[in-house]
Amino acid sequence: MDPSNLEKQRQPEEPRFLSFQHSKPGSGLNKYSSTLTREHDFPAAQAMLYAAGVPDEHTLKTFPQVGIASVWWEGNPCNTHLLDLGKEVKRAVLKEDMLAWQYNTVGVSDGITMGGDGMRFSLQTREIIADSIETVTCAQFHDACITIPGCDKNMPGCVMGMARHNRPSIMIYGGSIQPGYSTLLKKPINITTALEAHGAYLFDNLRNPDEPSQTKDEILSDIEKTACPGQGACGGMFTANTMATAIETLGLSLPGSASTPATSPEKMRECQKAAKAIRVCMEKNILPRDCLTKKSFENALVMMMALGGSTNGVLHLLAMAGTADVDLTLDDFQKVSDRIPFIADLAPSGKHLMADLYEIGGIPSVQKMLIAANLLDGSTITVTGLTLAENVASWPSLKQGQEIIRSLDSPIKATGHIEILYGNLAPAGAVAKITGKEGMTFTGKARVFEKEHELDQALNKGEIPRTENLVLVVRYEGPKGGPGMPEQLKASAAIMGAKLTNIALITDGRYSGASHGFIVGHITPEAAVGGPIAIVRDGDVITIDASTHRIDMVDVDEAEVTRRLAEWKAPRRPVTRGVLAKYARLVGDASHGAMTDLF
Repeated sequence: MDPSNLEKQRQPEEPRFLSFQHSKPGSGLNKYSSTLTREHDFPAAQAMLYAAGVPDEHTLKTFPQVGIASVWWEGNPCNTHLLDLGKEVKRAVLKEDMLAWQYNTVGVSDGITMGGDGMRFSLQTREIIADSIETVTCAQFHDACITIPGCDKNMPGCVMGMARHNRPSIMIYGGSIQPGYSTLLKKPINITTALEAHGAYLFDNLRNPDEPSQTKDEILSDIEKTACPGQGACGGMFTANTMATAIETLGLSLPGSASTPATSPEKMRECQKAAKAIRVCMEKNILPRDCLTKKSFENALVMMMALGGSTNGVLHLLAMAGTADVDLTLDDFQKVSDRIPFIADLAPSGKHLMADLYEIGGIPSVQKMLIAANLLDGSTITVTGLTLAENVASWPSLKQGQEIIRSLDSPIKATGHIEILYGNLAPAGAVAKITGKEGMTFTGKARVFEKEHELDQALNKGEIPRTENLVLVVRYEGPKGGPGMPEQLKASAAIMGAKLTNIALITDGRYSGASHGFIVGHITPEAAVGGPIAIVRDGDVITIDASTHRIDMVDVDEAEVTRRLAEWKAPRRPVTRGVLAKYARLVGDASHGAMTDLF
């Protein structure tokens, strides 16, 4: 698409957000900031800007102002380096004769909070991040925005904020972590190793075959110390890398952003390039919603299916699309999954990490292959001012002989791994992540847990038998019921580590991008609002069939479902004050992305 045609493509719309889209007194690149800086309309504002570091009147009156929003904080390796990336961006922006203002928003570490009450705060940070970026951009009359996220919810939060204010914007992904290495096991490991080792530890199955004398405590301690060697987000095709890949494909990041490791020199060079790219966006008036189209979202889904992305990608892409007023539904995910082969041997279901993919060409090389195969539409516009196809045309093709990305005629699975399920357990939909290694169907007796911690306690005590097929049902963990729809990687990883192959997990909550096995999440309606998952009883037979896209209580007929629902009473809300209570009142259902601004 020629950027000069963007104005013709845009349709007039009723503004959804108080972002002062029509307050454009300036004619240059400073058309928003000049509201404050032209003439003497706002002398107090100008006085404050001089105090903040603007050197002279010429700079104040003519330079555009760029906000640099990092999701920086020190307590998480995904985010600890983002302040330094932001400083590099600021230096580069200043060299482009623009003012640069750094600020940051909150983050929560999914890895640190996993399995505890802190995880309930994670998803709602997506909304806080979007609120922060919209707030600062609009309140301070910034002309453009560069965001720098690192962890799972950071990236969709940044894009949702950018879509709300819809001013020239670029996202720089903080990058993924390098592989860890266990000194005792003498092999590469990552964060999933630590979580799955916990399951093996609990079931007394954690051993080093090469050193039988090592105790399980020694092995687990070594894994804990070596799984995360430094800065960067979790290294597999988990949620952070899924979202970074999707957003690069949407056109809101520079080519290669998703696969460039956090600590590589190339990541710093990307920060420098972003300054020139944001000027291009301002000069050509390329706005976030120009990139966020139905066609570009379908491209993002293609990459998600080809690479085996996280189920959280469903939740976040729905929310990003909803914020940008793009009509994306659960059924769109199924349509793309039905036609796109799963070709990536990446963790959690495979053995390689994003750092390995970077070495053979990275995300642009995969995009180049899929564009050549007519599976990816290369005509979509990006923040470079070029189309997706033009961005990757000069990028190297995937290296010959590599084993990370399969050829399209020899996939791991002929179709995608994301399956959208419906049935008497999920009338409004559910999301399964099935790579084919688990089989396509599962039938077992229900064992019900009212909260995730109940299942964790049962696993800790060794109370989950290996003797019969069980469908473990975890409920009241949805967006409202959790509240916060916590990820349940601790339980799924423990089951994988314990090698409980007779188990399937289903929930109205979420699973981490690092989860694998026979798992179904996002069951809608959730238990807290009286969805059918609320009336499942121990011993009910549940069948999950990915080939027919069904999840049903097969021995509970419609009349019994109706009778049980009539008897159901909503439980007392677990939180009645504070940010989680506010979130529970505002949040929508998972099938629409768990958004808080549906109106």
